[in-house]
Amino acid sequence: MKPARIVMVAVLMVASVWSVHVVCAQQAADTLAKKDREDYSHMATEKVIMLIEAKIQPQRREEVLKALHEYLPLVRAEPGVEAFHVTAKKDDPNTIVFFEIYRSQAAQDFHLQQDFTKKFLATLKSAQVGDRVRTNLVELAP
Repeated sequence: MKPARIVMVAVLMVASVWSVHVVCAQQAADTLAKKDREDYSHMATEKVIMLIEAKIQPQRREEVLKALHEYLPLVRAEPGVEAFHVTAKKDDPNTIVFFEIYRSQAAQDFHLQQDFTKKFLATLKSAQVGDRVRTNLVELAP
């Protein structure tokens, strides 16, 4: 084999080994980055985010709306409440939908311990048709 060819083969072998090394290193870095995201994912999703649906009796709707009017300013003033929205389904005004975001589980626990929360939930429960449906959510892009 000619010396130029030997050099070319050697260069190609070194380049191949180097590219395998680079690819393996990138895969290892990607794996570590993914593991880090998983290890710290609880920090990004530490918030408590919920969507709650409650179907209420049509004849009790006004009573629930009045209770909501008194309840909402108190909830929204709580220190750990980041968002608290109450809506109704467009095609079913007797299904009330709550969208709630708390800074932490402790903030939501604090919220549930408040007398005004207990009072509102008792009113809501007595006006409901069936159980509330709760969907726990996680934040994808903080």
